[in-house]
Amino acid sequence: MNHDDNEPHVHSFWRRPAGMALATAALIAGFYMLREHWGHVLGYWPYLLLLACPLMHLMHGHGHGGHGRHPQTPGRTQDDKQ
Repeated sequence: MNHDDNEPHVHSFWRRPAGMALATAALIAGFYMLREHWGHVLGYWPYLLLLACPLMHLMHGHGHGGHGRHPQTPGRTQDDKQ
């Protein structure tokens, strides 16, 4: 597919002024929501941490070859300790 160099580059939505304004408004709203409800959020932190463990295993467990595919290293012998 050929693209002309004279063709203007179309920016993504988040690079446009409307997208930046929406992102800024969302950050400000999120800050104030978190600030007002901080006591409620702190009560759920232990549960969120426990929930994060299985989610990390589901999302990141298959990227490095999985379990059981690593080469086994032989155990150390008495000669290695000297």
